[in-house]
Amino acid sequence: MKIVPQLTVIEAATLVKDGDTLLQGGFGMTGNPVHLMHALAETSIKDLTFVGNNVGEVGLGGGRLLRNGQIKKMIGSFFTSNPDAVKAAQSGQVDYELLPQGTLAEAIRAGGAGIGGFYTPTSAGTPLAQGREIKEIDGVEHVFIKSIRGHVAFIRAWRADTAGNLQYRMTENNFNKAMATAADIVIVEVEEIVPVGQIAPEAVHTPGCFVDYLVQATLSLDDLGSSASVSASKKVDEVRMNMARRALAELKKGDVVNLGIGIPTLVADLITDEHGIILHTENGMLGVGPVPADGGGAMDYPVNAGKIPVTALKGSSYFDSADSFAMIRGGHVDVAIMGGLEVDEAANLANWAVPGKPLLGVGGAMDLAKGAKRLIITMTHTNPDGSPKIVPQCLLPLTATGVVDMIITDLAVFAYPAGQLTLLELMPGATLDEVRAKTSALFVGP
Repeated sequence: MKIVPQLTVIEAATLVKDGDTLLQGGFGMTGNPVHLMHALAETSIKDLTFVGNNVGEVGLGGGRLLRNGQIKKMIGSFFTSNPDAVKAAQSGQVDYELLPQGTLAEAIRAGGAGIGGFYTPTSAGTPLAQGREIKEIDGVEHVFIKSIRGHVAFIRAWRADTAGNLQYRMTENNFNKAMATAADIVIVEVEEIVPVGQIAPEAVHTPGCFVDYLVQATLSLDDLGSSASVSASKKVDEVRMNMARRALAELKKGDVVNLGIGIPTLVADLITDEHGIILHTENGMLGVGPVPADGGGAMDYPVNAGKIPVTALKGSSYFDSADSFAMIRGGHVDVAIMGGLEVDEAANLANWAVPGKPLLGVGGAMDLAKGAKRLIITMTHTNPDGSPKIVPQCLLPLTATGVVDMIITDLAVFAYPAGQLTLLELMPGATLDEVRAKTSALFVGP
């Protein structure tokens, strides 16, 4: 059995060179090799191409490299969680490439599997497909994505044995498993290193053949950023809860359901064991429960796609981001409920970007919009200035085309029977005249 060399974080940082492509595991700060990243931030290494779901948080993880000016280009899915990354990208200070979260995960997995690229329906018809090869497969537009490999991967595991076999903890798997396969040099930051044999073969998530170096580093609450803890108390107005209740009424026992951030997350607070609904989160979990009653954080609990600590229900399972999006694209998620900025008469959705505003992240929205069997949009009927969100044609950057099945707003519920925008019912307190006045799209209804 091989013995994997063990390094200090300082020694590990010297293996990164100017101009390298650096893969960094983690989802937010969960499963993030923060000690390796901070050691690299103490060096003079520059001109890095950073690949990760997001660039840490302000001053944490990749955010520290960004602040130092060590990153030349960012490739990721959700830069919005770090305002410094949004500012650097939109000012032109740093080059960037924005990919849907599932596309990013699959590109890394493909790179590690020796596959040059792949076609995906995700992002077809959207700004993220511009300049890429488009091919029609079985009557559906697909976008070609080149695979991703790195010179060095910094990843985080919970346990390793001296042969490099890795075990991940809860939702700390995320991008780490794929990245462990996709770099010339793989350096793993771990909480604990144990002798060979102490991790049962069936508990090994990444075999030691992928690992080049181990670094032991202990996590603290300060390393977890916004996921360090969560408040269990929320103040939510009745109007938003009405939308959540109406969305819940569309779900049936046994459904696998993904909830987006914002109003959709309120649905989770209404689900009971009797509903029999299985919540899915993009960063690698089935069976998501409510937030911890004790206010605990990611040291003790898994996190959801909003980077909020949650509990795990009986029968829950954990997996990596590539498997999670294979579930989504493969049609194994029954319902996705997400927010919207605009929905139009052709069932097109825009919900990830507003030109001129500090939003720079698509996350899993494009994958879910295309891959879920049914898509329900919950949103306020109008913008703060009173302008309508249900419009003849989306003017904001598209998330996906022809995908919306139902719209639930504070005023009304719409669907698309026979492909036509149709008013199904009014929400409590709303009138038909009000809905007509605040909807610019043409619709039929009662």
